Amino acid sequence: VQLQASGGGLVQAGDSRRLTCVGSGRAFNSYTVAWFRQRPGKERKFAAASSYGVGTTYYGESVKERFIVFRDNTKNTVYLQMDNVQLEDTAVYYCAAASFLNKNHVDTERYYNFWGQGTQVTVSS
Repeated sequence: VQLQASGGGLVQAGDSRRLTCVGSGRAFNSYTVAWFRQRPGKERKFAAASSYGVGTTYYGESVKERFIVFRDNTKNTVYLQMDNVQLEDTAVYYCAAASFLNKNHVDTERYYNFWGQGTQVTVSS
């Protein structure tokens, strides 16, 4: 599957932003799709994921209760709704996919073998 992430840009602290990850190919619902983010000068880290099948959601601690991940398999799309964004949310956001990924690995980068190109989100005060 090929992934295309979009929706980044400049956003003010406290506002909302929605990122979109569109996948190509078939059987999109067989993929767990995750969002990882890389802050300036930091390692890339897990933000959120939507599992294959029923779309169970998972969140990193830093985005819980502010971000929501959801998917529309009819459109081969996974969204990351970012609410009440903070300065520390400034990062390049990547979507990644893995087929039938074990739920114990959803937050682990090395299990994802398909990656989008990243979209920059910059939060201003």
